[in-house]
Amino acid sequence: MATRTGHDSDAVFAERGAGPLSRAGEVCFRRKPGEGFAASERGATGTGGTGVLDPETSRPSPQPSPAREREPGALARTFAASLRLVVLDFDGTLADSFDWFCSVMNGVAERYRFRQVEAHEVEGLRLQGARAIVAHLGIPRWKLPLIARHMHALAARDAAQIALFPGVPEMLAGLAQAGVPMAILSSNRADTVRRVLGPDNAAQIDAYACGASLFGKARRLRRLLARRGVVPAQALCIGDEIRDLEAARALGCPFGAVAWGYTDPQALAAQGPEYLFSNPGEIARLLAGAPAHWPRLAPGTTLAPLPLPNGS
Repeated sequence: MATRTGHDSDAVFAERGAGPLSRAGEVCFRRKPGEGFAASERGATGTGGTGVLDPETSRPSPQPSPAREREPGALARTFAASLRLVVLDFDGTLADSFDWFCSVMNGVAERYRFRQVEAHEVEGLRLQGARAIVAHLGIPRWKLPLIARHMHALAARDAAQIALFPGVPEMLAGLAQAGVPMAILSSNRADTVRRVLGPDNAAQIDAYACGASLFGKARRLRRLLARRGVVPAQALCIGDEIRDLEAARALGCPFGAVAWGYTDPQALAAQGPEYLFSNPGEIARLLAGAPAHWPRLAPGTTLAPLPLPNGS
């Protein structure tokens, strides 16, 4: 999760070929690419069942009635043909930074005097959005910019310890080869983002929009789309947190959730994203017009959320 509130005047946009970028902020709460997760499904008759998403097919079992199934391949081809921009989150989507984040979190908590996270709390926090996590940790909003600045200094210091998820370089190369324009929308510092990506991967990105505040991604996304001349319906946003989805929804962009990031994929699926990816290769296959996993497989199909720790 990112931590910076207030205005984003110190954050910058950069197009491909521009010079180095500046700062920004993020604090958050994985699943490795390809791991499945439990889901419940109602078929066309209204009967229900519980299954597990198959990492190979990314479809729940049992399948819905054939008479009610969509044709994801045809829909994917239609969408890919109209797509003008893919907007990628960074931490938890491209960069496998969760373990690093956990390793520094309690030291930051001690420094800024908010509640430390116990090991048994992590999975419960991964079911929640950024606002709930901030409230749980007892962080006043005025401290968020200070915490963000410190966290990003630590990330810059430790950038060599943070790697991309397996399959991400191949995904970026595949999208670039297919001619799909890509942007990164992140609360992290752009110089850190570029270092973790490495020069070859960074060169595949057409625009960087870094420095979004914790609750300011929608504003930053609006500016990015305006600069690129792209209408929301033609931009696919991809991320691993509920706040990423909320930012996309605020502007009317379709959203693809990834199942390997900071937020538990069942919590993301409960929000009804247009796509739910179980591995980076599915993103490239979708945008090449091949079938990918659709959270809503057919009318009446649902993915049920896990209960939150408070029982709601």
